[in-house]
Amino acid sequence: MWSLLRDSMRAVLVLLHRWFGLGMAVFLFIAGATGAIISWDHELDAWLNPTLFYAQPGNGPVKSGLELANLVEARNAQLRVSYVLSASEPGQTITMMVEPRLDPASRKPYVLDYNQIAVNPVTGLIQGRRMWGEISLKRENLLPFLYKLHYTLHLPQVGGIELGIWLMGLVGIVWSIDCLVALWLAFPNWKSWRKSFAFRWKEGGHKLNFDLHRSGGVWVWALLLVMAVTSISMNLESQVTRPIIARFSTLTPSAFDSRIPVAPEQVVEPAMSREQIVQLARAEGVRRGWQLPVGGVFYSSAFGLYGVGFFAPGNDHGDVGLGNAWLYFDAASGKPAGARIPGSGTAGDIFIQAQFALHSGRILGLPGRLLISFMGALVAMLSMTGVIIWMRKRQARVHQQNKLAAQMAVT
Repeated sequence: MWSLLRDSMRAVLVLLHRWFGLGMAVFLFIAGATGAIISWDHELDAWLNPTLFYAQPGNGPVKSGLELANLVEARNAQLRVSYVLSASEPGQTITMMVEPRLDPASRKPYVLDYNQIAVNPVTGLIQGRRMWGEISLKRENLLPFLYKLHYTLHLPQVGGIELGIWLMGLVGIVWSIDCLVALWLAFPNWKSWRKSFAFRWKEGGHKLNFDLHRSGGVWVWALLLVMAVTSISMNLESQVTRPIIARFSTLTPSAFDSRIPVAPEQVVEPAMSREQIVQLARAEGVRRGWQLPVGGVFYSSAFGLYGVGFFAPGNDHGDVGLGNAWLYFDAASGKPAGARIPGSGTAGDIFIQAQFALHSGRILGLPGRLLISFMGALVAMLSMTGVIIWMRKRQARVHQQNKLAAQMAVT
């Protein structure tokens, strides 16, 4: 009885794994291949686009990021610097994100064909500019294109819904379930468990392809599950992850949770300057006993918030641990509006903080990024080998059906 039930369950799980895998194959191949590359997005981007990253020679003192942001805005009244690094690494440019201001006549945003600029820290001149995330394979757009392709597929927003983000989040949910299904199928019984870890290298062909798919997934199963779960958190944090975690642990509201974003036509100029906000943030950092300097500041015009990050020059990605600390301030009054301090808060807060660090591998620094790059390539390989297994079995079934049909015709 138990044997019959087990066989029936296995047959159902085989079907689930087959159709889950086929349904996800293209998406996981894209996510895996791009993930292996964007683990090194900054380094590859700098190699492809030195003008955007390395400062051209100039005479004079090096200016701070805040000084340069003011210069850029003074030279072009149609834009606002929405994010700027406080200081540059030696010999490198200052990266800024920009957005259009409102045209006083039409009360609509000016049209800009770029949203990211690289500014020479000595001369204050813009060395390069691009539209980050644009669908383009040009050198300056290639890495941002791949980065955005990884989690959105560049699908458009429809009715206020980010289709790509939702789709890849749903793929993450199916992937998480399929990880559990695949683990069950990989160990049909305790007597043959060793086979699930073996690779028949000498056999080659279909047998090796099968082992690459099954055993390759078994060896790194835990990491695959982590990537699947964190992909849900990256794309569907507010819709899925936070509601689930909130059932087990209290979650501290973020600075954005209590605010309703306004339309681009309704944004207002901040009453507080970047310099004033940075001064407030530095004082708060000293009060908290932080040793790291202010590394960058952003202004969210939709939410009326400033954010100030604490990190050393060159560590704006948060290369080790749970990321960088951020303080948030109201743009109208300068009052504290919240904080994101890695490693602090409730168990649920720390779990949420860990999601990007785990997904990107940056929680372990350089070794973690190497591991995630390898895992991205492995996910792409598992997708391909899974499709090959399905095609081979399908061809075998079709061949058998044709053979039976021929025999019946002869009879």
